[in-house]
Amino acid sequence: MHRRRRMASSPNEWGATPAPVVDGRTTVTEQPLMLEDLVRSQTLSASMAASLATAAEERRNILVVAIPRLAGKTTMLMATLAYVPSATTLHHLSEVHGPGLGIPAEADGGYLIMAEIARTKMPHYLWGEPVRQVFDSLRRGFSLATALHANGIDQAFAIIHENEVSDEDAAQVDLMVYIRSLGADWRHPTRRVVEAIYEINGVVAGEPDARRLHQWNEAADRFEDVESPLRIGTVSGNLAKRARAFVDFEPA
Repeated sequence: MHRRRRMASSPNEWGATPAPVVDGRTTVTEQPLMLEDLVRSQTLSASMAASLATAAEERRNILVVAIPRLAGKTTMLMATLAYVPSATTLHHLSEVHGPGLGIPAEADGGYLIMAEIARTKMPHYLWGEPVRQVFDSLRRGFSLATALHANGIDQAFAIIHENEVSDEDAAQVDLMVYIRSLGADWRHPTRRVVEAIYEINGVVAGEPDARRLHQWNEAADRFEDVESPLRIGTVSGNLAKRARAFVDFEPA
């Protein structure tokens, strides 16, 4: 299956519209990288891409994690959000919007995009009470898309716990993606690769109970499917169909 690159305003065949990359630093590009591009570049496998696209279609809460800068967290997040239902609104949160952070007073079923959970002076990077406010808002019918710097799933949830987010709220994260940046110089990586994707079952004392759905076997340089998801794909039923479609973009 050949598919031409989609413009940022063009709906894809799944009824979703590629979302603009807006994180306070980057500008909207006419041709943002899509999940099929990342499959083609061997950043992730077809089945990984299918899990991400399906999670977005089902409006699941998504966390993308990596340790260095420039690892592609925002790229991965926005490529995934291209598959949200076409009527879904993306709310880019920032302290420039005031105490409400840009969270609508009335829930509209949209995504709250928290660019990063981080302690910085940048208004779109949130820490502490604003982070708790965002997680609390998920109970009103919003979905979450966010990122943070961590060396894996345990440290990622430890950071969320450090923000005094309750275990119950932290457990609202459905899917966590961990990206590795390869090469001697993190400023010029030779490759970016999704090392693991987890489905979160629960959180106890800041520690996640998770299923590893997919992983990258570094020694063999091979992507592997590990466990079947318990929730992802149960709403749309499109997981297997999407995986078959993404296979066309895997290198021969």
